[in-house]
Amino acid sequence: MGKRSIIVGSRGSKLALLQTELVVQRLRESYHDLEFHVKRIKTSGDRDRTTSLAEIGGQGIFTKELEEALLSGEIDMAVHSLKDMPTELSSEFKLAAVGMRIDARDAFLSRSGKPLSELPEGACVGTGSERRAVQLRVFRPDIQIRPLRGNIDTRLSKLYSGELEGIIVAAAAMLRMGWEDRITEYLPIELFLPSVGQGALAVEIGALDQELSGLLSVVNDEPTWQSVQAERAFLSALGGGCRAPIAALGTVADNSLHLEGMVASSDGSRTLRAAEDGSPADPEKIGKLLAEKLLSLGAREFIARKADEEDC
Repeated sequence: MGKRSIIVGSRGSKLALLQTELVVQRLRESYHDLEFHVKRIKTSGDRDRTTSLAEIGGQGIFTKELEEALLSGEIDMAVHSLKDMPTELSSEFKLAAVGMRIDARDAFLSRSGKPLSELPEGACVGTGSERRAVQLRVFRPDIQIRPLRGNIDTRLSKLYSGELEGIIVAAAAMLRMGWEDRITEYLPIELFLPSVGQGALAVEIGALDQELSGLLSVVNDEPTWQSVQAERAFLSALGGGCRAPIAALGTVADNSLHLEGMVASSDGSRTLRAAEDGSPADPEKIGKLLAEKLLSLGAREFIARKADEEDC
């Protein structure tokens, strides 16, 4: 009798496949009686590499087709970059595991080798993230921000072709591709708070699949899980389906979870930032408390305005 096969869904980009292989390798090492096969699924976010993420529709554009494949039984589990996953999952799915986060920070890549602070006035910097753009405007109001879409190879080609002086990307993407030597600098959390879930890998399965849920315990990293649950609860409590620039980062140390969060106006003229600490055993509570704190400071105005602008 042959081994049981488990089909793991992945986006088809080089980075996505590398990330999926990290999860699959851990599973293969743990379960010698099972076979794991990777199936590439093309998402709407992969098909359209020119339209801005905000215009395409934000959350879910890199996960929708993978979820459809889960529903149909085409795949048994899907591996995502956690930051791409919707804050609220359909009742048919569940987040089963979150792998260890390697680096949550943003990274700056410069064509000249100069750090962001030393670029000439009016230099062009590319990013596809409104969150990064807003924080960049606060740090360097003179910088010309250019939209940047596509996979990591495409983004690098736009940098090295001379179109841009620099680009901002997730440090984790560069590290997983083995391109750490191309990073000019890691942008400090104090200036560039990352996206919710940035740097962490997620495994999604059908909500009722208890067997796979148990198998995936070997993939899950508990401190990362607690951190991202706080971040996602924060985003959810702020109504994160609307695309106001929102950032958060949770860290666990000495049996305490520290969560920092930010909400900004879309033009970057106003930013609100605060922090909350609590027990890692109740990360959702910490996320909700931090959201309430920022809402009391005026974040509701930014979110309501963005919702009116985008009808979301």
